[in-house]
Amino acid sequence: MLGLLLATFYLWTRYAANEEAQPSIAYTSFYKAIEEQKIQSVTMKGQTITGRFLKPTPIEGRTLDTFRTLVPLQEDRDLMPLLRDKGVVVNVKSEEQPFGVQVIVSLLPFALIIGAWVWLSRRAQSMMGPGGPLGMLKGKSRRFEKEGQVNVRFDDVAGLKSAKQDLVEIVQFLKEPERFRKLGGKVPRGVLLVGPPGTGKTLLARAVAGEAGVPYFSINGSEFIELFVGVGASRVRELFEEAKKVAPAIIFIDEIDAVGRSRGAGLGGGHDEREQTLNQLLSEMDGFDRNDLTIVLAATNRPDVLDPALLRPGRFDRRVIIDRPELGARRAILEVHTRGKPLGPDVDLQQIAGSTPGFSGADLANLVNEAALNATRRGAEAIEKRDFTAAYDKIVLGDLRETKLDPHEKRRIAVHESGHAVVAHFSPHAEPLERVTIIPRGMALGVTQYVPGADRHLMTEPQLRDNLRMMLGGYTAERLIIGNISSGAENDLKRATELAFKMVAHWGMSERVGPVYHEHKTEHPFLGQTLATEGGTSDATIHIIEDETRKILAAALSGAEQILREHRPEIDRLVAALLERETVEKDELGKVLGPGQAGTERVPASIGTATV
Repeated sequence: MLGLLLATFYLWTRYAANEEAQPSIAYTSFYKAIEEQKIQSVTMKGQTITGRFLKPTPIEGRTLDTFRTLVPLQEDRDLMPLLRDKGVVVNVKSEEQPFGVQVIVSLLPFALIIGAWVWLSRRAQSMMGPGGPLGMLKGKSRRFEKEGQVNVRFDDVAGLKSAKQDLVEIVQFLKEPERFRKLGGKVPRGVLLVGPPGTGKTLLARAVAGEAGVPYFSINGSEFIELFVGVGASRVRELFEEAKKVAPAIIFIDEIDAVGRSRGAGLGGGHDEREQTLNQLLSEMDGFDRNDLTIVLAATNRPDVLDPALLRPGRFDRRVIIDRPELGARRAILEVHTRGKPLGPDVDLQQIAGSTPGFSGADLANLVNEAALNATRRGAEAIEKRDFTAAYDKIVLGDLRETKLDPHEKRRIAVHESGHAVVAHFSPHAEPLERVTIIPRGMALGVTQYVPGADRHLMTEPQLRDNLRMMLGGYTAERLIIGNISSGAENDLKRATELAFKMVAHWGMSERVGPVYHEHKTEHPFLGQTLATEGGTSDATIHIIEDETRKILAAALSGAEQILREHRPEIDRLVAALLERETVEKDELGKVLGPGQAGTERVPASIGTATV
């Protein structure tokens, strides 16, 4: 199309250039030249007259061989008789354009329309996928046909022992289906992997395909949904058809909650795109028969929002829970991710695993990577303990801030963090201190870090009350030592209030409220949250919960103040050490604070911070 436009432009400009190539003269000069018999021939085309002189003729200050002029709009009746009398050769041309130009001009609109259609079609194809304007109906599943292309095995997935045991049966069925069919056994058609983000659900699904050595189809739940109704259902049909052709095979649907949410809540009733896609998925899973060797694995971190029809027997009838790794599993995951990396002699993976409770497998992989990057920036030959410490601080607390603290603010933060540390050190149900720092990081101006000795899944009331005293230790130290308080305790007060509220409303740790669970969902004046249960919670009950929450916080504040008054010399020594070195590690803390009581009963790790 572009070539046609260029050709038309070229011919048109060439034609116009030929018309205007001859010099122009006035009509009176032209008429006088005829009378003086200086003109050999003329050519008339409309109002334009071009011609040639008998010989080079001086006219209007120029010497010309040819000329061009325009005749008046009204016909000059004397012109033609004069030309005949003087013997001038007269040629007459039509005003029509050359044939080639006429053809191109007449075809140009059609060429533009066709070219625009082709351009739009190609653009639609590039946006919607292969297959032209209907290419959007093609699925986006990714298939790995050979076993070597899915090179993940169970050995590559550290931890998750119980989850792997549940999935070994699936692998055995895909390898030896006849063994199960002899006794009429049925292997689950669908397996739902449930767990927090980053715990290895996708990796475990790939490991199942790698162990079984079967084709693996992977698609995200959101990839089924498109603008046009019916596209998602078409993709579901295509995905299952392709998998059945090469069975035994595994279909993995990641984030299935994107398409499998409970029906009946959408604006489109039962006819919107998401619900049609879900209906097609349910239909395809019902279409399996005993001879089908296609297993559907799906992953989600929101099982509570899934449609009940997905979870009934015959569809996703097995649920595998994949939780955050325990201490031993974290150690194994760290060993996997540090494999092949040079580690310094001071690196203790068991200690790192113990200091990272609540970390998922992805978090641990990120920790190792950040430590390697930190060692690279230092120009070191191996990853050392300080690199893991810097990586932990960056992940949990954030990057170092450029905030410059004046001496008064720096001392206040040192007092605040010393309050947290001293209360924790002399509380019998607290975790041992790991480090205290007043170096600003992320949103925190200072940090007191406690490291649990083992994974804990329950908290007793004494542990919770000691935890509250630790949270309020910084607030109490500011008020006791400096004589006033600052906005730095905001985060501590928020977390302490939420914990005390749960003790009263959720865990039955108040005799006045009793063993009753009260849910809170919307805002109310005290907590920014409203209490609401199926039966409703009265205003009187809300006020009782508020009063009990205040009592628990007041008791924690009083306990923290008593500890700080009894150990004032230890506070002063820790404040001086922080102002001098900014960070005091575990070994130095033992020397500064002396023997403590922390560790008699342990509570999950927490961090006290002074933030603005």
